[in-house]
Amino acid sequence: MNTASLKQDYKERIVPILMKEFDYTSVMQCPKLEKIVLNQGLGFTAADKNVKLIETAQNEMSAIAGQKAVQTLSKKDISNFKVRKKMPIGVRVTLRGVRMYEFLERLVRVALPRIRDFRGINSKLDGKGNYTLGIQEQIIFPEINIDTISKIVGMNITFVTSAKTDKEGYALLREFGLPFKK
Repeated sequence: MNTASLKQDYKERIVPILMKEFDYTSVMQCPKLEKIVLNQGLGFTAADKNVKLIETAQNEMSAIAGQKAVQTLSKKDISNFKVRKKMPIGVRVTLRGVRMYEFLERLVRVALPRIRDFRGINSKLDGKGNYTLGIQEQIIFPEINIDTISKIVGMNITFVTSAKTDKEGYALLREFGLPFKK
């Protein structure tokens, strides 16, 4: 299944299922996936001591997402951690459109099954129909060469939907193939 067909799958298969499940009268009422945000916080002390760590994380995140990652900067000075305002402390990428569907497909079909002792992901949404998945190791993605990594770091993957409730958001993500625990 290619990415164009994943979007087509949403229109042809997922929308009718959601319309029937939630008794919608219009196709426009169906929740949709708006964006996927990948965020990798490297911490204050790690980023301060090793400037190359931010650059490496930016390159890895760009390879995983298929689009350039941007640095996240600290918002204020924190003297206890030796952090100055606008100091790089992580990287993030926001995916929309075709790249979002490409990433979703790679995540569900390739990356998640590579996790050791994988039994599904938790089904706790944020109350507004959005879901954040925490991953402990970036090496589950095939784009990352295990021999070249200097440090194993995790990331958060946030699925932002147009769903009004957690139930609707859960149904949408379930139909997209996210392997929730039973």
